Amino acid sequence: MSKLVDDPDVAAPFLPLLLPALEKVQDVVADPECRGVVQEALATLQRVGNPGTEVFTKEQKKAKVETSIKELLPTDIDEAFAPTVKFLNDVALALCVSKNFFKDVWIKSLAPYAKSFYTAEDAEALAFSALNKCEEAVTPKDPEEEDDEGEDLCNCEFSLAYGAKILLNRTALRLKRGRRYGLCGANGCGKSTLMRAIANEQVEGFPPRSELKTVYVEHDIDGSEADTPLVDFILASEGVETKDPEQVRKILLDYGFSEQMVTKMAIGELSGGWKMKLALARAMLMNADILLLDEPTNHLDVVNVAWLENYLLGLKTVTSIIVSHDSGFLDHVCSDIIHYEPNYKLKRYKGNLSEFVKKVPRAASYYSLEASQIKFTFPEPGFLEGIKTKERAILKMKNVDFQYPGSDRKQLIDISMQCSLASRVAVIGPNGAGKSTLIKLLTGEIESEIGTVWKHPNLRIAYVAQHAFHHIEQHLDSTPNEYIQWRYATGEDREELDKNDRMNGEANKKVMEQVFVIDGEKRVIEEIVGRRKLKQSYEYEVSWVGRSSVDNTWISRQKLEDMGFGKKIAEVDSAEAAKMGLNRPLTAKEIEKHLTEVGLEAEFATHSRIRGLSGGQKVKLVIGAAIS
Repeated sequence: MSKLVDDPDVAAPFLPLLLPALEKVQDVVADPECRGVVQEALATLQRVGNPGTEVFTKEQKKAKVETSIKELLPTDIDEAFAPTVKFLNDVALALCVSKNFFKDVWIKSLAPYAKSFYTAEDAEALAFSALNKCEEAVTPKDPEEEDDEGEDLCNCEFSLAYGAKILLNRTALRLKRGRRYGLCGANGCGKSTLMRAIANEQVEGFPPRSELKTVYVEHDIDGSEADTPLVDFILASEGVETKDPEQVRKILLDYGFSEQMVTKMAIGELSGGWKMKLALARAMLMNADILLLDEPTNHLDVVNVAWLENYLLGLKTVTSIIVSHDSGFLDHVCSDIIHYEPNYKLKRYKGNLSEFVKKVPRAASYYSLEASQIKFTFPEPGFLEGIKTKERAILKMKNVDFQYPGSDRKQLIDISMQCSLASRVAVIGPNGAGKSTLIKLLTGEIESEIGTVWKHPNLRIAYVAQHAFHHIEQHLDSTPNEYIQWRYATGEDREELDKNDRMNGEANKKVMEQVFVIDGEKRVIEEIVGRRKLKQSYEYEVSWVGRSSVDNTWISRQKLEDMGFGKKIAEVDSAEAAKMGLNRPLTAKEIEKHLTEVGLEAEFATHSRIRGLSGGQKVKLVIGAAIS
C-alpha cells in the first residue's frame, strides 16, 4: 500500500525503516530494471528526508498555533479558562495539520467554545482571525516573489495525472495577462500533458473557454491536412471567428506569406517553419487570451526565430505559456518561469531562463549537454566491404535536380555531394530552402528524375524525420518494445518497405516484364533471390517465371542496372545489409537493454504504451528504433 502525502513530516517516521531496506536491496538485486526502480525510490525518500525547503514538524506547528491563539486572546483572561484555551489550541492544530482552512469550519469548530469568555459575535470574529493567523503561521514561506501587478487570468489549485502516474498534486497556478511564462521541467514530467489538459478544459478551476480563450499551438499540423489550401484550412478550424477569406488572406500576408503561397500552395508544401507561422495566424484569428506554445522554434531558422520573439514580445494583452528546449529563445522572450518541482508542485520564478538557472542550478541539465547526466550508447555498425579508410565515399549524389509535383520552381538544382564514415555534416539554410528534401533524396524517401544517387550496397541508413513521430503514429497503443519487435520481425526494417526507391508502380512492372535470352531461350525474371561477391562488384541470383530453382542464373550487377533493375537490386542490398545487422537477438530483454542505452528506461520501454510517452521519450524511441 502507498499514499501520496503533502508534508514530509508525515513520511518521516517511516524513513528509518524504509531507507536501510532499500539500500540493502540496491546492492544485491540482480534484475537491472528492479534495481533502477529501487534507486529511484531511494532517491525520492532521501529527498523527502532532506526537502531543501522550509518544512514544519507537528511540534513546530503546535508551537506556532499556540502563539497565534495567545496573541488573539486578552492578556487578562481568567486562569479558570485554561482548559478551554488548551482545547482551542488543539482544535486549531488539528485543522492546520489536515490543511482545512475553510472559514465556516473554523467558526463552527472554535466559536462555541470561545463563547465562554466572548459574546457570540466576538467569538466568531476570534475564530476567523485565528484561521488567518494560524494559516499564515504554519504555511512555509515560499521564496517566490509576490505578484500582485496586472490582471489575473487564472488563479486555481488542481492536481494532474496521466494514467496511474501523478504529475502534479494540489498545486497552484496563477497567470497574469500579457506575461510570457516558460514551462520548465525534466523530460516526462508532464509539460505537454498540462498544456493539453488546459486546452481541453480538463484542469480543475481553470476558466472555461467561454470565459478565457485558450489556444494550443503545436509545432506541427496534422498530416491529413496536407492537400488543404492555407485559407481553407484556417476558415475550417473550430474557433476561428471570421468567415471572410479576404481577412484571412490579409492576416497571412501580414505574417510574411507571399501572395503565391496564400493562393496556390497547400499545407503539405510548407516547410516546418511556415507551418508554425500558419498555426500562429490561426490562433490569433481565434482572438486568443492565452497561447499554449509547444516547441514553437522547432524547424524555424534564425530569421524566423527572431520574428517569433518579436511577435510574442509585441503581444501586450495576450499571455503565452511556452515549452521549448531553445534556451536562447526562452531567455529573450520569458518574463517568468514556471517550474515542475520535485514535490509535484508548480513554482513561479520571476525573470528569464538565465535568472531561473541561477536560482535552480540543477535545471541547467534541461538545456545544456554539459550539465546533463544522460549518456547514449550506440551499437557498433557492421563492416562495409571495400571501405578500408574512413575517407572513402559510402554515399554519393551527382548532378541532382528536384522539383515537387505542382511546384513552379525547382527545390534543388545540380547538387553533387558525398559522405564518408568520417563525415559529420550539418545541413543549414533558411526555411523552405530544401534541406529536408536533400536528406530524403539521399535516404531514398523520394526520387529525382535528374541525376544519380548512390549508396554502398551494404550501407544501412537510419532516418529520423524532421517530424519524427510519423514513424510511430500507427503504433500508439503498442509499447516501444512491441513496436521494435514488429518493425524488425521479418529480418528487414518494415519502415524501409514504403520508400520510393522500392519496386512499385506501372513503370517498374514493365521493367520486370523484360525478356532475357539465356542459352537461346527467352526468359522473364520472376525475382532476384540472392547476392554474392564478384571481384569489385556483386552478381545476383535470378529466378525465372515458370522454372524451378535449379535453373536459377547469376547475372552481374552492371547488366541488371543497365536493364533498369536498379530498384530491385536496392531491395536485395537492403535485405543483405539488414542480415549483417542481426547480431543481436530480437527478444524483449535485448530490446529493453538497447532502449536503455539511448536513454529510455525499462519502465517506459516495456511497460508503457507509446501514446503515454512524453515528446522527448518518443524521440528517444524513434532514434533507438532507427539504429536497432
